[in-house]
Amino acid sequence: MTGPAMNGDVAAQAAAPQAAADTAPGGAEDAPPSLTVVILTFNEILHIERAISGMSGLARRVVVVDSGSNDGTAEKAAELGAEVHTRKWVNYADQFQWALDNAAIDTDWTMRLDADEWFGPELVDNLKQALRDADDEVTAISIDRQHHFLGRWIRHGGRYPLTLLRLWRTGLGRIEQRWMDEHIVVESGRMIHIDGTFVDDNRNDLTFFTAKHNGYATREAVDALIDKYDLFDPVEDRGLASTGQAKQKRKAKLDFYNRLPLGVGPLGYFLYRYIVQLGFLDGKPGLVYHFLQGFWYRFLVDAKRYEFERGLADAVGKDEMIDRLTALSGHDLRAFDADARRRAAP
Repeated sequence: MTGPAMNGDVAAQAAAPQAAADTAPGGAEDAPPSLTVVILTFNEILHIERAISGMSGLARRVVVVDSGSNDGTAEKAAELGAEVHTRKWVNYADQFQWALDNAAIDTDWTMRLDADEWFGPELVDNLKQALRDADDEVTAISIDRQHHFLGRWIRHGGRYPLTLLRLWRTGLGRIEQRWMDEHIVVESGRMIHIDGTFVDDNRNDLTFFTAKHNGYATREAVDALIDKYDLFDPVEDRGLASTGQAKQKRKAKLDFYNRLPLGVGPLGYFLYRYIVQLGFLDGKPGLVYHFLQGFWYRFLVDAKRYEFERGLADAVGKDEMIDRLTALSGHDLRAFDADARRRAAP
């Protein structure tokens, strides 16, 4: 394995490990399926070993795209056998699609995994069997994710199950080009669902949580205003083929929630989650989580939309609105849109 490359924006840091099928002691039956896992990282030293080690026996190849970690994440990933690339961060959708387009994925299947997520052994076994048995019509696999917070599984408040499309046949899947709340879409075929333990369990503290969600709020507010004012022509049909749950949530957000007066949506959403959906049964960790994620974060998105719209109020035409929103948010909207169109071009 090579050391970190120093020249250029993108640099492969470690050669991909040889396919496990060549060395599996039990032959083809014991070999990992033809699957590549893609993980995006930035300062994920608390999580990266758990994430990569959990893919043992399931994936032939792990690709990590790191955006300049300074805590040893990239080095640790390479030590664990992952193929590591370094690339400047724009947003999740841009980084992940770059991996799909440039990591030379040649396995039959591809999977998306966040660095702070992990699989239980029964899910690994179930996925191995499903990948072996899948007929040609099966092009995507969804799984249900648990969310753990302050040491507790958040079972209520509509947080479980969260059904996510995470595996797809290589070449048929892409990621929506949005600033926030992006989903994998698959253009054809049939999706199946596999049971097993799939957990989002971030080990960082509440300072990290609130800082991360502050960034999320800016990006979600940008997306909301792009949609509201039709600032860019859609690169693709954004509702093409994600899970039904994801489609319903986005439709509700665009058609109803984002049209409510400032603050009404977050308050109503929190009360619905905490009382009607029994979030209060999640104990003290649940109170902290549902309030921060269900009210504080949603109110912050509303507040940023309001702030940004004040700055757009006297803008003349879409071009000026785009320029102002770029300055207000600190995100280069034109560059992201141009890159998304370039990737989508035949």
